[in-house]
Order: sequence, then structure tokens, then C-alpha cells
Amino acid sequence: FYNFKKTLKVSDVNEADAGDYRCTATNKLGTAQHIIKVSVKASPFWVSAPRNLILAPNETGILTCRVNGEPKPKISWFVNGVPIENAPEDHSRKVDDDTVILSYVQTGSSAVYQCNASNEFGYLLANAFVNVLAEAPRVLTPPNRVYQVITNNPALLHCASFGSPIPTITWFKDSQTSVKNGDPYVIHENGTLEIHVAQPLHSGKYTCIATNNLGIKENHVYLEVKEPTRILKQPEYKDVQRGMSAVFECKVKHDPSLIPTVIWLKDNGELPDDERFDVDMDSLTIRDVTDEDEGTYTCIQNTTLDQDSASAMLTVIEPTPTPAIVYGNPDPPTDLELTDQTERSVQLTWTPGDEHNSPTQKFLIQYEDLLHQPGVWVNLTDAPGTSTTVRLSLSPYVYYSFRVLALNGVGYSQPSQPSSQYRTNPSAPDENPSDVQGVGTKPGNLVISWTPLTGFLANGPGLEYKVQWRQKDVDEDWSSKTVANVSQFAVSGTPTYVPYEIKVQALNDYGSGPEPEVVIGYSGEDLPLSAPDSVQVMVHNSTLAEVQWEPVSFQSVRGKLQGYKVYFRRIRGLHETEEDTEQQEQVLTFSGNRSEGRLPGLQPYSLYNLTIRVLNIKGEGLLAPARILRHQRESQGLLLF
Repeated sequence: FYNFKKTLKVSDVNEADAGDYRCTATNKLGTAQHIIKVSVKASPFWVSAPRNLILAPNETGILTCRVNGEPKPKISWFVNGVPIENAPEDHSRKVDDDTVILSYVQTGSSAVYQCNASNEFGYLLANAFVNVLAEAPRVLTPPNRVYQVITNNPALLHCASFGSPIPTITWFKDSQTSVKNGDPYVIHENGTLEIHVAQPLHSGKYTCIATNNLGIKENHVYLEVKEPTRILKQPEYKDVQRGMSAVFECKVKHDPSLIPTVIWLKDNGELPDDERFDVDMDSLTIRDVTDEDEGTYTCIQNTTLDQDSASAMLTVIEPTPTPAIVYGNPDPPTDLELTDQTERSVQLTWTPGDEHNSPTQKFLIQYEDLLHQPGVWVNLTDAPGTSTTVRLSLSPYVYYSFRVLALNGVGYSQPSQPSSQYRTNPSAPDENPSDVQGVGTKPGNLVISWTPLTGFLANGPGLEYKVQWRQKDVDEDWSSKTVANVSQFAVSGTPTYVPYEIKVQALNDYGSGPEPEVVIGYSGEDLPLSAPDSVQVMVHNSTLAEVQWEPVSFQSVRGKLQGYKVYFRRIRGLHETEEDTEQQEQVLTFSGNRSEGRLPGLQPYSLYNLTIRVLNIKGEGLLAPARILRHQRESQGLLLF
């Protein structure tokens, strides 16, 4: 309204605005009215323009040219640019105002039809192409296409086709089951197969077949229905002190064939370009938090088919004063449990105690043998400080009880309460006695000794030792004797100092130990039988002589040769009598299998008496014949006569 409502303006006029408009003027003296008649004129506009047609021989098609306008537009039809009334006669064609009906068309009747709609305000012109074709079906959708969808989402499998007549589309699943319209399938007019709510059971191979009266064509496509991507562990709201670290978890479950990518947002924007922000597949870590880090953090897990997201808020708070750290020994572990029990092992599990501000370095596992050593705790093994379980190797015939001690930088904890008792079954010994030796203590015997097995190593009751011996390099059977509760056994009636093969095997009520190793020992020694022969003396100078002899035979030594003893005694000087000389005998021992020895420190111009004996562990043998040493002049040295 304008000019104090004396003017009415209608904008964007349309047909509905046509009609009678009345204006009324009123004052206290009366009323006056005036009627204005408004007509709305319009140039032609489309209601439905004609569309192109593809027809097969003997098919029927319809072209429509629907327009509106004021005054009503006049419709004129043209064929290939010629008014339809002047075009060659075609009995299959019928014109009814705005409609052209083409009945039972034949090959060769393709043409371009034009519709012209006009009135005094303008006109409209539209072309429609009518093609009459005869063609076998073709499937335009690429073969073997793979469609992937997420469970519970719709799936569309396309089967675009071309042919004349228009092909009929049928679908088969896994080349066997015919797919019909109806839940859960819908087959659209264009051949597309739709599954409203796809499930894993719908995965498989689908075949679409396009058919008309000129042929048949098939195409295969594949549907894969995937598990949805879901965030199982969502980020949680955090109140974090300034300078501390914040960790947001975002653990996802997804279809194994789809690899997710993770994106983190801060307040719906990208994360700050700051090395304090550390992103991996399952979490976001913000180190050394500042006030600017406060906000909402969103985790988005994307795959090629779907995504899931979750958000949490970070609030930065003032740090609280740090109390003084008090360090202490760890508390003892608790809840000892024995599982996965076998003949020779058991799994020990425990719950660590409070570390008292000093990380646990290791756990010490001890055992008590209630059968053999009750009340004595023995170290068995240890485990890293981060462990809460360990596999223990066990021995047979032991009544085990275990306890655990924790060690940190301050020291050991008190021992835990003992575990329940675990008894291992007896078995044959796993090893034989150690330090097996064979030594003769007197002529005609051989004492075989060993270090016994402890009760822990016996593996069972009835521990005994099978002692076996035979003379080495002599064709004879082993002699044996089984003994118990001893660590040696004496064999009598042996030849003097001959080698013996010896072995000692552990036995108990459940069997024998492994085959023992053979040890060489010797029977008892006796005094040597003979003395050295061919004793000679070589004079080197006035104070030194060299004695030489023929070594005795091995058999006559009758023991392990220790060496030779040379006894010599000064008888007198050349100008002295025996009564004037102190008769003191001297002895030199020459170790090993020697045949000579030197006698130093002799006095010039003297006579000496010299004898030699063989020496073994048992003692000395017979004396060799005495020799007399005489000196005439110092320049001539010592002489033997």
C-alpha cells in the first residue's frame, strides 16, 4: 500500500492475482466504493515437454506437448521441420491436439518431431527424437564390479542395460537362487537391485540377465557386506594439572579387511602444530599441558566405507603442591597361586605389594622342602620387577612350599605368606654321584670314593649306589657292589698299583640314574723292589760332582714314581783319620723319572760314601751299592775308587 492506502501494488504477478478488486472510502458522512477488474495475461510455459523415444518395431509410443498460458496457447506439430499436416501420410501416426500417438512403428520411421506452442505474448518450441531400433541386449555396467557396504546399510547393485525392445532384467544370487521383488530385495525399473538393510549373509556373487526377443546377456557383480567401524574405548573427560600429561584413548573395532585411519580434532579444528601432541592408532597424548590446550578433543576413525567419532573435554587445573616423597621397603607380595601344574614345573602367580615410591627391581622366589629340610628356605630363582608370574622348574620327591620377596632401591620386603604345598612325585635319579675317585691306601686294596647325592637330588626313597670296577686293559667282566648311606667302598685282593676302570651309579626305589662315566683309579702301592744300577760319578771340579744311574723298571717301582734319593757322607780328608771326621750324612732328592743329579758343595781332598734309593708314595726302595769318592790334588778333582 502506498499514498495513505490509496494505492495497491501487486508484485510478481501470477494467474491467481486475476479478479475484481474493490476499494472503499469512508468518513462520518458516508461511504463510497469502486471496483477495479484485473486480468492476468501470460506467454506460454511448459507443463510437460515432449521427450525422446527409442522404440522397437511394432511398439507404441506417445509424445505429449502440454503448455499453459493466457490466452491459451495454440499447439502446432512438425515432422522433420515440415508441418505435420503437410508431411507424408503415416497411418501409424495420430495427432490429438497436444498429443501424438505412434502405433506399431516400423524400422525406417525414425524422425524428429517438433512442438510449437504460441499466443500473442510469445511461443515455445521443443524437439523430440523418435528412433526405431532392433538391437539385442547389452549390459553397460562393468563386469565383476565389487560393491562394498557396511552392515545395516542399503546396497545398490547396478545392471545398466541397452537394447530394443527394452530388455527385461532378472537377478540370481551365487548363480543359483533367483532374486525376486520383496523383502529384502527391490528390483528397480532401471534394473538396479536394492537391498534395504544389507547383512553379512547377503555377501556373495550376483548375476543380472538382460533379455529381449533378440537375445540375452548376463553380467556378474559381487557384494561384500563389512562389519561397521565402532569406537570401543572412547576418550574420557579429563581434569589435568598444568605441566602434567593428558592421555585420551580411542580404541576401535573394525572389519579386518578395512584399515582405519585416525584423525584428532581440537574444537572441531586441526590439532596445534606442536611436538607436545603425540598421536598413534589408539590414543592422543598431550605432554606438559598448558592453559591453551583446554578444549574439546574429537577422535574420528575413518575407513573407506564408514566412520565413527567420539569427543571428550580437557580441563586444565592449577597444580597442587607436591608433598615430600617418602621411600620405603616394598610391602610383601600377596595372593600366591599355583597353576598349570606338571611333574617337573608349576606356574607361580602373585599380586605385588605397595612399592612405597621406589620401583620394584626384582622378585626373589624361595622354596621350603618340607620333606627333607623343613624350616629352611632356599633361593630358587628371581623374576623382573614388572612380572607377576614365573614358571618354576621342580625336582621329583620334594614337598614344595613357595614364598616371594620384593626388592626395590631401599631393600627387600618381608617374605610373603607361603603358598599352598605342592608335592612332586618320586622318580629315578637324574644324576650320579660326583668326584668319583679310586685310590689304594695300602698294598692289595682299592678305595673307591664319591660325593653322595643330597636328599634333594635323590628323586625318591631308597637311595643306593651301585659301585662297579674292573682292571684296565684286562679282558674281564665288571665287578659290582650296591651300598647305601656311605661315600666309599674298599676293594681288597688287588694287584699292586695297577689301573682300574671305576664307575658309580645312583639307584632308588623308582629306578637307576643315567649311565655313569668311567673314571681311572689305581690300586695300593708297595715299597719299590729294586735299586738303581750302573751308578757312576763324573767329577766337574773340586766342589761339584755329577751322579748318573740306570733308572729302575716301571714294574719294580710298584707305585707312582716320585723320584730318586741320593745319600752321601764325607768319610775323611786325605790327611785325616775317620776318627777325626764328623760323619754327617746329606740327602738330595731328584723328582721324577731322572737318571742323573749333581752334588754341589763338596770339600776338596776328601773321601765320600754315596748310595741311591728309588722313591714312590709308599716309601723308599733298596739301597744301590755304595761308591767311594777320593780327591788326590785339587787340580785333579774328585776321584772314584
